[in-house]
Formats: sequence, structure tokens, C-alpha cells
Amino acid sequence: MNPQFPTLGGATVLFAHRGARAHAPDNTLEAFTLGLRLGATGLESDVWVTADGVAVLDHDGVVGGAFRRKPIAAVNRCDLPAHIPSLAELYEECGREYQLSLDIKDPNVTQEVLRVAEIFRASDRLWLCHPDLNRLESWRGLSRDAKLVHSTRLAAMPYGAERHAAQLRTSGIDAVNLHQGEWSAGQVTLFHRFTRLTLGWDAQYERTITALLNMGIDGVFSDHVDRMLDVAAEIFS
Repeated sequence: MNPQFPTLGGATVLFAHRGARAHAPDNTLEAFTLGLRLGATGLESDVWVTADGVAVLDHDGVVGGAFRRKPIAAVNRCDLPAHIPSLAELYEECGREYQLSLDIKDPNVTQEVLRVAEIFRASDRLWLCHPDLNRLESWRGLSRDAKLVHSTRLAAMPYGAERHAAQLRTSGIDAVNLHQGEWSAGQVTLFHRFTRLTLGWDAQYERTITALLNMGIDGVFSDHVDRMLDVAAEIFS
């Protein structure tokens, strides 16, 4: 049974970053299924759209050899390497009983992502992440259920974190995602005061995961799902 951790969002989400990439090739169905089997309560990936309109999961968004590399947007789904799954294939293989965080690498894929999630009745477990706040705001009307996440840095908040949290609330952006090194208990409390969810990425070591969970953060991203679950079980058992 997965440990449950009370936070603003109800329970801290333990995201397997690109699947359990410390244990299997990242962004593959093998890595995603392994992440869930190890106990992750969420999966994370990057999503692109192919030339024929299919949402697929890959980090770099380019395929081919060193001298003939092509962007995924220029390649049809049937011509992609076999290890790159589509979003629909992820849902078919892993179901929908987990949170799914997707970095929207090509804004043209957003509506297709929402369409596929709706087909699999997983919209309420979907987190759409992007660094452009204006673009995130434009997506608010596309889905009532999906969570919108501003992936950013403290240095990119020109008027400070408090003003930024207020802006997120006004704009209907649900969460902020920062590198784990930028979070403190005070920052988590600040964003929670504006009822915004807090996510921390690159949590690879036990001490880092421990610190984030003790702050009451709402989501943690780690390559090392086994470490993340062990730490969480120890803290919240």
C-alpha cells in the first residue's frame, strides 16, 4: 500500500521522472510500468506531436542518427523508433490510476493530449507543465479538470514569490514547479497560503527527498523511485 502524505493537494504525489529511469530506459513503457510497480503514485514525461498529429513521449524531441536527425514534428508516428510510446499506449499499458505530469514541449500537442486523456477518463489526473505563463493561461479554458503547472525559477519571478503566487491564483494556474534546491519550508507555506500546489524536481538523493517531504510539498520528481518510496515510508509510516 502506498503511503499517503497530507498536503494542500491531499497527498504528496511521488512522480517517477521519465518513468523509473534509474532502473530502465527512460520514457519507455518498461520504465513507466516499472515506476508504478515500485510504488510511484505519479509518472512524468515530455510530450511532442508527430507530423500526423499523434502525441508521443520523448525527452529530446528528435530522432535519427548523428547526421540525419529530424524533429519528431517532421516524422509520422509509424516512422518513429519502436521505443517511443504514444500517450494512448501509455494509458493502454498502465491504466489511469496515477497522476501524470507532462512537460508540453510542443504547444501544438496540447489539445491532442487533452483529447486522449478524456478518452481514457484521466483528465482529472493530468498535470500540464510549461515555462510560459501566458501560454498556460491560454489553456485554462481547454479543460476544467487538468491541472496547469508553471515550471519556472525564483529568479524568473521579477516581483518576488508572493506576487507570483498571487498571479498564479488570479490566472487559474494550479501549481508551481521549482528545482528542489529552490524550495524551503517558507516558500512552500507561501504558495500554500495562495492555495497553489508545490512541486519539486531533481530529487535524487535521500536527504533531498526527506527535506522536500518534511516541507509539506505536494509533489516530488525523482529518477530513483525506490529511494523515494523508502524515504516516504520512513517519514510517514
